[in-house]
Amino acid sequence: MFPNTVLLIGGSGFVGSHVASLLAERNVRMVVPTRRRDRAKHLILLPMVDVVDADVHDPVQLARLMHGVDAVVNCVGILHSRSGQPWGRDFERAHVALPRAVAAAAQAAGVRRVVHVSALGAADNAPSGYLRSKAAGETAVRASGVDWTVFRPSLIYGNGQCFLRLFASLLKKFPVMPLAGADTRYQPVSVRDVARCIVHALGSEEAIGQTYSLCGPRVYTMRELVKMTGRAIGSERCVIGLPGPLAQLQALALELAPGPTLMSRDNLRSMQVDSVCEAGCSLPFGFAPAILDNEIADCLVDFRPTDRFELARSRAHR
Repeated sequence: MFPNTVLLIGGSGFVGSHVASLLAERNVRMVVPTRRRDRAKHLILLPMVDVVDADVHDPVQLARLMHGVDAVVNCVGILHSRSGQPWGRDFERAHVALPRAVAAAAQAAGVRRVVHVSALGAADNAPSGYLRSKAAGETAVRASGVDWTVFRPSLIYGNGQCFLRLFASLLKKFPVMPLAGADTRYQPVSVRDVARCIVHALGSEEAIGQTYSLCGPRVYTMRELVKMTGRAIGSERCVIGLPGPLAQLQALALELAPGPTLMSRDNLRSMQVDSVCEAGCSLPFGFAPAILDNEIADCLVDFRPTDRFELARSRAHR
């Protein structure tokens, strides 16, 4: 039976916002906690959504949020963390402590259904703190005694927050693209596909106790993804794969650059593992996945030339 009320943790984020939209279409009531209400303004207009000021890392507030809900979806994830063992305190807080606390609070409140979003490649022996912390979060959810489902998506793309936007901005500025992890393989998956799998699982008894990998239908190297991005925005560039020491240097430079971190050495360690599904893997529940080639233009629409003169300049690499 599909839940009537869902606690959507991370609901103002990229994946969570798409989950909220699909749940709203089903007239499901949602509770979306946030510490910064301005980040959830786009959800306030959705019917059946209660955006509440709350800190999910506070056990008292988290317990209060569980009152009256039938299921919990946890979409929280971060890409960067301050260094530390075994994986850094920011990863510990977001990927390990929070899933453990969410599952325990749900169990204590009698909320049986928990859906948790992890990452493809999560493993105890993974090369990066990001992937190891994601694996530890999965373990905490599975051990909690709730009716869990875990999703492991590859790179997620979609309008507004496509991961290729970083490359698009760099391709607009530089005539050559030096690239760490150029040969790492990925199977990018649409955020809409991730969201509909999450929503379907909430009403599926077969999904209880299952871990699902979420991938698109095609495998690309990072080099191919960057070249695709260049073609889509009219800024094709030469892509030069960096060997190990230079890749480390690039990651360190980006990690230490002012402003938001673009890449870190831990991200580079994650790229030692291909983010691809097993051969023959497809989306669960019979869903047909979207194809990145058909949607990349929409993801990067604000990077594309706006008139014929700009298009000509882009083709001339000027």
